[in-house]
Amino acid sequence: MTNPFLTPSALPYQLPPFADIRDEHYEEALEAGFAEQSEEVRAVVEQAEAPTFENTMEPLERSGQTLSRVAHVFWSMTSTDSSPFLEELEERYAPRFAAHADSITLDPRLYARVAALHAEPDPAWTPEQRYLVERRHTEMTVAGAGLDDAARERLKELNQQIATLTTRFDKHLQADTNDLAVVIDDPAELDGLSDGERSAAMAAAADRGLEGKALITLPLFSGHPWLASLTDRDVRRRVMEASLARGTRGNEHDNRETVLELTALRAERARLLGFATHAHAITADETARTPEAVLAMLTRLAAPAAVNARAEAQALQAQIEAAGESYELAAWDWDFWTEKERTARYDVDTAALRPYFEAERVLQDGVFHAATQVYGITFQERDDLVGYHPDVRVFEVRNEDGSEVGLYLLDLYTRDSKRGGAWMNSLIQQNGLLGHPTVVMNNLNVPKPPAGTPTLLTFDETTTLFHEFGHALHGLFAQVTYPSLGGTNVFRDFVEFPSQVNEMWMLWPGIVEHYARHIETGEPLPADVIERLQASETFNQGHDTSEYLAAALLDQAWHARVAGDAVVDVAAFERDALEQVGLLSATVPTRYSTGYFQHVFSGGYSAGYYSYIWSEVMDADTVEWFKQQPSIREAGQRFRDRLLGVGGSKDPLEAFRDFRGRDAELQPLLERRGLTG
Repeated sequence: MTNPFLTPSALPYQLPPFADIRDEHYEEALEAGFAEQSEEVRAVVEQAEAPTFENTMEPLERSGQTLSRVAHVFWSMTSTDSSPFLEELEERYAPRFAAHADSITLDPRLYARVAALHAEPDPAWTPEQRYLVERRHTEMTVAGAGLDDAARERLKELNQQIATLTTRFDKHLQADTNDLAVVIDDPAELDGLSDGERSAAMAAAADRGLEGKALITLPLFSGHPWLASLTDRDVRRRVMEASLARGTRGNEHDNRETVLELTALRAERARLLGFATHAHAITADETARTPEAVLAMLTRLAAPAAVNARAEAQALQAQIEAAGESYELAAWDWDFWTEKERTARYDVDTAALRPYFEAERVLQDGVFHAATQVYGITFQERDDLVGYHPDVRVFEVRNEDGSEVGLYLLDLYTRDSKRGGAWMNSLIQQNGLLGHPTVVMNNLNVPKPPAGTPTLLTFDETTTLFHEFGHALHGLFAQVTYPSLGGTNVFRDFVEFPSQVNEMWMLWPGIVEHYARHIETGEPLPADVIERLQASETFNQGHDTSEYLAAALLDQAWHARVAGDAVVDVAAFERDALEQVGLLSATVPTRYSTGYFQHVFSGGYSAGYYSYIWSEVMDADTVEWFKQQPSIREAGQRFRDRLLGVGGSKDPLEAFRDFRGRDAELQPLLERRGLTG
């Protein structure tokens, strides 16, 4: 059979032909892709003509199409449906990818051509062409293209070693997460869970051959959504302790030595590039610009968040004692008693709302319906198109006039072969230069109930689906000329902004009533419940803000290491880092601890986990703007045209100013998180 990666897909929207892809196709296509792009770049740098946009930037943007086809599928599969074969291939090829990228980014001949264009821009260039030259020059400079030969060779070695370590971290984490799933021998210990949750736990156990038992698999973050419902305190403890133990148990999956090695190499690389720390190197090419600016914002929020969390803990302790219990509040009790406190204050029990959040209705009548109301787009499921796993669904997206937007793939359920968390990525990214369409995908990790049983989402899972779909919209709507500026290829501390904005539609009048209906009666979620949910938005924000800020500041601490700085004890380092910012708390653990902090040790957010709250400043400001608009359809079109639609083709803060008319203000965020008192 011909290798399907070696030619463009003939399927609609160039969807990868997953039904035809076999394990043996990856390596052949990767090798062909590396060789092809290397030859294409060689032709650019060895030409005698003086650099122009047409003979330098355009062929560079056209290069690597075979590699792009196979790499997008390869990296998607290693995250969503991995196997021992793919794990071995990933470990072997991660340094190869790093070396190949360096062979282009650090090529002094290519850098000289780009630098010449940057120094003397052509007045005839379009704004997008000008921005592409600026971005390429900045990226190559920050990456180290201007180093001398010896330093550049050392940089390449470091990049390959770092790529190997990030792959190792991911492999260890997935294995330890699977290994630490909590086995429940007695179904009575699942008291408090819904029938659907119990069925999902029993099905997960059966999938591992544990007939008659139940299995609580672990999400990526600290804790578990079911901690809000489980009445058995010992089961809650077991789940939380298993979650917090990942990557630090002294077994073959221990990530501590990997983290020490990885952060030391990142520090050495930063020094080689002329930066004080890895955090300085990362923020230099983000909207924040410096880690000092990041720390100034995070620490401004940390103190009031910690105060609020302590007050919340006192209220929960009072709940425990009022119920006749004598124990002291622990981390595994927080969510359970928070739901009781929320019910007492607002008469809202989010755990009891699951019958109103049936997954199919949330998707069709909530997420998709909101996108239709705001942006005018429509969705049609394409059963004739095959995904990479039986659980994957494919939808065609079109504009109001029937013109094509792209394909949207959804992979909702958790499985042992999928990494934890939720995310969006592109399989095919629109660009005018190559005439490519758009194919984007969302992944979540919702426990899968037995066949024939409806999937009832938690309140948080529903929020996550709206959030991740915001990323998908960013990828779907971007209309650019050049591939490297497409979709969500924006600064890391801006990329979360569109996804956070999309969360607002979850409880928006006219949308929530359309989808949040009881699975049995069909009755809509009562208006007074929606009002109480909105009134409770600042509830528990001390806890939620503290756990997030703890993780963000822990990330900054690890990447504030200077080259040669010795760290021996990971636990002590983490404890000291959190203590220094006033966020060390046994009852409010950091949202991600070092051993399983995938975002920063393998997921592309190193020294950048602050991005979520940095983006939330713009998000909160934008939500207030939408509330003031008479027509969400007209407002949505403005947001699409001026912000989502530009992708990475202009400075994101400039795009925000064009959309909003000014810079974002902090006050809406402070009010949202209850930090104004």
